[in-house]
Amino acid sequence: MKKLLTLVLVVAITSLSFAQKNEIKAIEKALKNSNFADAKSATTEAEALIGSMDDKSKAKFYLLKAKALYANGNGTDANVDEAITSLDNLKALESKMGKLKYTQEANEMTTGMVNTFLTKANDAFTNKNYKVAAKGFEKVYRMSPKDTLYLYYAASSAVTEPDYNTALDYYLQLKNMGYSGAQMNYYATNVETGEEENFANKSSRDFSVKAKLHKDPRNEKSESKTAEIVKNIALIYVSQGDNEKALGAMADARAENPDDIGLLLSEANVYLKMGNKEKFRSLMEEATEKDPTNAELQYNLGVLAAEGGNSEAAIKYYEKALAINPNYVDAYNNLAVVILNGEAEIVEQMNNLGTSSADNKKYDELKEKRTQVYQQAIPYLEKALELKSTNVDAARTLMNIYSALGETDKFKAMRAKIEEIETSANGN
Repeated sequence: MKKLLTLVLVVAITSLSFAQKNEIKAIEKALKNSNFADAKSATTEAEALIGSMDDKSKAKFYLLKAKALYANGNGTDANVDEAITSLDNLKALESKMGKLKYTQEANEMTTGMVNTFLTKANDAFTNKNYKVAAKGFEKVYRMSPKDTLYLYYAASSAVTEPDYNTALDYYLQLKNMGYSGAQMNYYATNVETGEEENFANKSSRDFSVKAKLHKDPRNEKSESKTAEIVKNIALIYVSQGDNEKALGAMADARAENPDDIGLLLSEANVYLKMGNKEKFRSLMEEATEKDPTNAELQYNLGVLAAEGGNSEAAIKYYEKALAINPNYVDAYNNLAVVILNGEAEIVEQMNNLGTSSADNKKYDELKEKRTQVYQQAIPYLEKALELKSTNVDAARTLMNIYSALGETDKFKAMRAKIEEIETSANGN
């Protein structure tokens, strides 16, 4: 009886081995004929036997399963995700075995998948299909985890969609891995075209310079994306009504990088989104102390002061912005707006006057005061229009001022200018 039991056991094991080989052969046959539906079906049947496969058979199965699910790029998102997992399982198994029989083919397949999905993701992003782009970039990252830039692209695409839940997931992954995105870029000028080009690495750039195909090499480190990532995490939390998490995210980042002006501005932006303008103002002033030559900071403080009805402070900040950057168009525009805000009160007083001689005298005084307001605003509007010839708002305001001042020639010239801007904008 004992010998009979042993014989039965051997027969059972042999039958199981044949079954495994037959299922794997069925997958191979279906793949050879590009019959991915049958290949997937055979994969499902073979997977039921994976527990009894030896490591060599498992490795081959993982490769075939990935091919069946990927279906030459035509698999569903879920199938492709499973294919990526199968390739990862193969590489991990053969690494453990110390025999890389199928890993090379798996790597080649991964490279092909990366190129396919990267092309699709780039095309989707270009066509503003950000949801598809986010999924594509995320798959590229999963297939090539060392290329964390693609997870950043996935997050940026998702937040642009906007798909805030997905974006938050990606941004948190980036934050937790300490991703900054800062890297060295290698530039040189093309001798033939005269245009500066960015090289993939230093050795390629140096080789081209040595071959005299390029000249004037230079290195430039890209800015860290840490502030942007933390800011977006915080703003997503704000949009979800979770202000505590938003401020917590900012506090953690600021604690690690107390002198990072980008993070300081991001925190200010979070408070502004929360409606806390006083805290926003305080942080912006702190930022100007850290970076006194930043025109944009002074400009933003001017905007905040103007919104708060403090015209004197707004003018002061706008003038500081212009002292730093004399070509700051928006600062000229806003300076004129703040100055012209005083016109409404003057006009109201004029309209409330009667017809007595005293009222007529007062009317003339107010009229002169209004003229002074106009004269004070005109240089800023003219400069804004000089710096940006398509600035239709500045042109229209100037036209109205010239009309009120009775300067007919200037009024007509500005009206013609507006027609020219609008015709050009309409493509006529």
